[in-house]
Amino acid sequence: MLRDQDAKAIVSAIVDKTGGDIRLALPLGLGKPVTLVNALVQAACDDPDISLSIFTALTLERPELESDVQRRFLEPAMDRLFGAYPELLYARLLRDDNLPSNIKISEFFLMAGRWLNVKSVQQSYISANYTHARDVLVAQRPNVVMQLVAEQDEQFSLCSNTDISTDLFRMRRQGTLDFTAVFETNPQMPFMHGQDAILGPEEADMVLDPPAPFELFSAPRRPLSEADHAMGLHISRLVPDGGTLQIGIGALGDTVAHALLLRDRGDADAVQRDCPFTIAHDPGGQFDTGLYAVTEMLVNGVLALFEKGIIRREVDGIAIHAGFFVETRDFYARLRDMDSASRAKIAMMPVSFTNALYGDETAKRAARTDARFINGAMQVSALGDVMSDSLADGKVVSGVGGQFNFVEQAFALDGARAIIALPATRMSGGKLQSNIRWDVPTVSVPRHMRDIVVTEYGIADLRGQSDADVIAALLQITDSRFQDELVAKAKKSGKLAADFQLPSACRSNLPKTVSHWLRPHRASLQDFPFGSDFDAIERVLLPALAELKDLSPTLSGKMRLLGSSLTGPPHPQEKEAMARMGYDNDTSLTARALRGALRRVAT
Repeated sequence: MLRDQDAKAIVSAIVDKTGGDIRLALPLGLGKPVTLVNALVQAACDDPDISLSIFTALTLERPELESDVQRRFLEPAMDRLFGAYPELLYARLLRDDNLPSNIKISEFFLMAGRWLNVKSVQQSYISANYTHARDVLVAQRPNVVMQLVAEQDEQFSLCSNTDISTDLFRMRRQGTLDFTAVFETNPQMPFMHGQDAILGPEEADMVLDPPAPFELFSAPRRPLSEADHAMGLHISRLVPDGGTLQIGIGALGDTVAHALLLRDRGDADAVQRDCPFTIAHDPGGQFDTGLYAVTEMLVNGVLALFEKGIIRREVDGIAIHAGFFVETRDFYARLRDMDSASRAKIAMMPVSFTNALYGDETAKRAARTDARFINGAMQVSALGDVMSDSLADGKVVSGVGGQFNFVEQAFALDGARAIIALPATRMSGGKLQSNIRWDVPTVSVPRHMRDIVVTEYGIADLRGQSDADVIAALLQITDSRFQDELVAKAKKSGKLAADFQLPSACRSNLPKTVSHWLRPHRASLQDFPFGSDFDAIERVLLPALAELKDLSPTLSGKMRLLGSSLTGPPHPQEKEAMARMGYDNDTSLTARALRGALRRVAT
């Protein structure tokens, strides 16, 4: 084993061993050894005779500050919110359209919305289910595998990224794949266990021990809106005690976990009784047996449910099987500081285990009882098609990842359900649009695999229903400002009877209805139920900045903001918020618009 503190020395050895023809398998997300990757990319930039092909996913980046308002808000808090995470050189070269011709980057999952306008990334994107990404990678015959690892007692843990790496090392042991394994150690990485997640020193060909390890990427939690809380409360009714849980990426994990905690404590009973929407499902109750989790991503909500004892049903001594994680600094610290017995109940596994039933299917079926696979989406068609990863023009927002894998499991397992959650509306170009539409331009999950869809307005159970019944069910959870348009299109197409009438009980699907329901219970429904790296005044600014973003694109929206700045009652913390943004005595249009946004969200 070559072990060094100098990344250039490791890179020089890689170039010598491969002859400069490097096909690099690089983990997604947190598992990227940034020091090594940057040194290797720089070497390829300096020497055009080096051919470097990188296969990866989810390149983590701190946000680019594209506007003055964004700069004023984020710049003073960047390290606190995102960690002092170094920039990946290849990401900068891609953004600047300056990647040398001898370097190729291919990704199968993108950081959501961050690469929409980078042509080279859109062109080189590889569309693949998470469970198929390994096979796409293997077909390229990688000769170098790099990973950020934790080290303990002369052993290495793949910790945050067993998702594909575990299978690659297994294939190398079997002799079906040959590559040079290169690790970078980082003491901030929690040492995680799991099947083949821990490797002995003989598995490492080269190891970098950087004198100054970089700080891990932190993905700050965003505040939960009333719509988020409503969806979480609806979904919490659908999770049976003794069942199996998977929750996807984003704020969804926090809102579902928080609702399940409220349900277990009995604190959700009063909230659920006041629910104004037609919900025919049992409100739940306490978790006497507890849940077992099998999920590709170990999200904060799943960890919180484990820490609070709701996730406690064990399968062969394990309460959580997971494939990867990218979270906040406090999340990493909680894993590092967890007692060894508790941490041993979290097993990091390949996605070939978490996302599929292949391989020991009998045992998996026995373990994954009453499974609930919960994931988010961008839009849903009136006939049940789910759009999660791409736009109408083909641009990839993120990628399908493992969503289809879990929907597939939901149909294969007895008693399992796939739950797709999405807010009923969104703002686009300053205009309100419905997320339940007659049709969607791209499809991540096709209508013949439609199951359960949840918005803030309720639950639509679609499995096994006729097209007319599916449309009717989705109309009942559609924002009322868009229901008539959808009814007209459905009738015109012949998919709804000419005399169809939407029940009057579903005609009040409006944000004010959700607010009237939830505001009396806001003491239990916090914006940040699991804490936040945003300070108190930043938390005040967040909803105002969202309002500013939503209304600013149109002239009418700008006028509403400016009108509120003149006539609306001042926000209780307006002075401090404007000072935090550097707008103390500023009378510019932007400052006045922000003041108006603060006053609007305070009412």
